[in-house]
Amino acid sequence: MIFEGLSSRLQETFKRLKGRGKLTEKDVKAALREVKLALLEADVNYKVVRDFVKKVQERAVGAEVMESLTPGQHVVKIVRDELTELMGGKAVQLRFESSPPHILMLCGLQGSGKTTTAGKLAKHLQKQGRRPLLVACDIYRPAAIKQLQVVGEKVGIPVFTLGEEDPVVIAKAAKEHALENNNDVIILDTAGRLHIDTELMAELQAIKEAVKVEYTVLVVDAMTGQDAVTVAEEFDQALNIDGVILTKLDGDARGGAALSVRAVTGKPILFGGFGEKTEALEVFHPDRMASRILGMGDVLTLIEKAEANLDQQRAEEMGKRILTAEFTLEDFLEYMAQMRKMGPLDEILQMLPGANKIRGLKNIKVDEKQLKRIEAIIQSMTLEERRRPEIIDGSRRRRIAAGAGVKVQDVNKLLKQFNESKKLMKQLGLLEKKAKKSGFFSLFK
Repeated sequence: MIFEGLSSRLQETFKRLKGRGKLTEKDVKAALREVKLALLEADVNYKVVRDFVKKVQERAVGAEVMESLTPGQHVVKIVRDELTELMGGKAVQLRFESSPPHILMLCGLQGSGKTTTAGKLAKHLQKQGRRPLLVACDIYRPAAIKQLQVVGEKVGIPVFTLGEEDPVVIAKAAKEHALENNNDVIILDTAGRLHIDTELMAELQAIKEAVKVEYTVLVVDAMTGQDAVTVAEEFDQALNIDGVILTKLDGDARGGAALSVRAVTGKPILFGGFGEKTEALEVFHPDRMASRILGMGDVLTLIEKAEANLDQQRAEEMGKRILTAEFTLEDFLEYMAQMRKMGPLDEILQMLPGANKIRGLKNIKVDEKQLKRIEAIIQSMTLEERRRPEIIDGSRRRRIAAGAGVKVQDVNKLLKQFNESKKLMKQLGLLEKKAKKSGFFSLFK
């Protein structure tokens, strides 16, 4: 879960606050002391924490909150609003206003995830109808060029390279290549260092001046906490960066970078990296991130993921088949494939509002090996067996188990669970029909 430690601590604090019918100034100050400690433990910059708590306190001890029938919820809303403002207020989109090709330069320390992010960003822009070109400007790190080529092949984006030529020369040649080949966006994957040095900054400045970079974007590892903010400050002073991409937000990130970098540098967080997959780069929405931190879910991102990855017509058909108990193992296999396009299932579940309050769902970890085992079992069946699992007798079960590399008991377990699920879905379908017949749903129109 994103910022798990910070999120749990804040939610526990506000749970106690919401349990009170009336709040005093003393109650609010006690709760904000807990908030302050939670933020500091999450490695948020001290000055940022101090200013944040001050703003919340000024709003939370007002008459509107104290006299409210739900004062605890009022305080939570104030914290959510201030968290949103702390991270930038609203999402900032890349806007290209000059003549193409538009040039983005990714920079950052070695190990921050620049090369992988370059591929993800190219894929994101391609989905928007752009024709990106990846450019290998890191001539120092062993196999850096090869890594970008592999990433480019994986996402289906062309890669331009001149081997170990001077990076400035490479950038200029890439611009000419883009003009000749109708590429409207160039993404420069530049060299990083273990530490910031004048040589690195001089090279990046030279590239920026030589090809008129439109966006200078810093890639930062979110797991480095406050160190990420220090790095952002130094890069901004030298290069005047236009924004930040935070990688590894799905890891054990304490939250310090996401909650500090915008406040300290004044530069927006453009994207967040939430996994290894090529689609795991999301536009950074401060309001949605604040909601996720406070356990309110993120329904808008969930809807966007569904719209981008699911076949809507097929999903509707499957929904109808589920409620009429016509759902087959073949449908189930397709459904699993579509759901996995949206990302890890445990992350999807955490986007549901109140997921943290549901017993067994808060710290759920979906076993990907088990999902693959289920897929293997179904794929070992014939088309007829998937559509009519009732024909699967003992000999067929042994054949399916051998084909999937599992035990017969595993096949039995899957078939039993599927049959029980179908019975449940049939009951739900009957309930829906009865409700419609009785006019129950008209009450909500």
